[in-house]
Amino acid sequence: MSVPTTADAVICGAGIAGIAVAHALAVRHGWRDVVLVDERAPMSLTSDKSTEAYRNWWPGPDDAMVRLMNRSIDLLEEWADASGNRFHLNRRGYLYTTADPDRARRFEDEAALAAAQGAGPVRVYRSRADSESYRPSAHRGYGDHPEGADLFLDRDAIRHWFPWLAPDICGVLHARRCGWFSGQQLGMYLLDEARAAGAVLVDGRVADVWIDDGEVSAVLVRDAQGEEHRIATSRFVNAAGPYAPGVGRMVQADLPLFSEAHYKVAIEDVHGALDRDTGLVILDDAQTLAWPDDEREELANVPELRRFIEPMPAGIHLRPEGYGPSKTVLMLWDYHGDHRFDEPQFPMPADESYAEIVLRGMAALVPGFAAYLERLPAMYVDGGYYTKTEESRPLIGAAGARGAYVCAGFSGFGLMAAPAAAELLALRMVGETMPSHAVAFSPDRYDDADYRARVATWGGTGQL
Repeated sequence: MSVPTTADAVICGAGIAGIAVAHALAVRHGWRDVVLVDERAPMSLTSDKSTEAYRNWWPGPDDAMVRLMNRSIDLLEEWADASGNRFHLNRRGYLYTTADPDRARRFEDEAALAAAQGAGPVRVYRSRADSESYRPSAHRGYGDHPEGADLFLDRDAIRHWFPWLAPDICGVLHARRCGWFSGQQLGMYLLDEARAAGAVLVDGRVADVWIDDGEVSAVLVRDAQGEEHRIATSRFVNAAGPYAPGVGRMVQADLPLFSEAHYKVAIEDVHGALDRDTGLVILDDAQTLAWPDDEREELANVPELRRFIEPMPAGIHLRPEGYGPSKTVLMLWDYHGDHRFDEPQFPMPADESYAEIVLRGMAALVPGFAAYLERLPAMYVDGGYYTKTEESRPLIGAAGARGAYVCAGFSGFGLMAAPAAAELLALRMVGETMPSHAVAFSPDRYDDADYRARVATWGGTGQL
């Protein structure tokens, strides 16, 4: 393996964040000597565990996340145009649903706030007749789609447009500048372009970073054979995902990050419970799972399983996966409040109950899935880590010794945020003017006592 001896910048981590930074520096700013270092194949640690969805629909308390995501989507569409949509970008949208009339009314207030923050206009349907102007999402593509959101507050209209939803759903908010894409194809597209512009991918592990007089001077890389290579550089980027805290310590940065284990389950929907044209669908209500009496009694007698007969959190969600003859559905439910780690554990801790619990919970949103409960089908579970800050906003900027930077802490939205995040970091590294919302993601924001106090009362963070 040929390892460069000098570099304009060395990036630790070839997940989507690191690849996007390499692309921004090499392609957008013309840096010829950018080195990506990873001991794993690109996009193979946590970037390939995502639902691959994106959205510009985020809660407050300000417009920073909406602006970041709108810019990311601009870039995704630019790259889709340039590549012939190599990574299969679509604009199916996100459907937030509720069976709680009070929650449905709050959808209207939240939609008005999102519109004010730049997510686009809101169209409200209070009757079946009102909804005649609604445009359902196209199965493929991302052009010529409505912006903003469509809010359904009438059960008849909901039954007409979404007959596969549970009959008690009384509110549906269809956020429109949202959808999904192939994360692997996006990553490879950006990596190919970065390499064509001169970036180099090194198969190895960042073993140390040399600091001289408080400034980055070199990076030590250890390859698979144990051979060590010194790369002289004055710039180092920590894009190490769940390993970012440990890598941060190499450059004297104490990063306020922790990791949560998150899982997803894939099922073949042979009964056609879900509309294959729908977007990503979320139940915004807490729920208590329905169990036969004998199973409920059995669960009550097992301490580690008792929580499954108690109220479960809101946020269960799913989307169809694939096109053409595909029947695959991806399902997720973040109920693992106890799976929190300062350092990641691989292999991840197992949850033998996850697939059945998610399927039972999903039947409350899409009743057709109840057909699978009598005899559970084959279900595939995998997962990854959400590495995050307390308020679920990433760290993008300088951190630690001079010349050290971080692009990490993306919780569950790394694929959708990485394009704009990398652009922000590259602007910081080359010394160009940054947009005003960049301050919301700067690692030094925690130096402000007022900011720390705000985080303590932040409210919703937008994580799913």
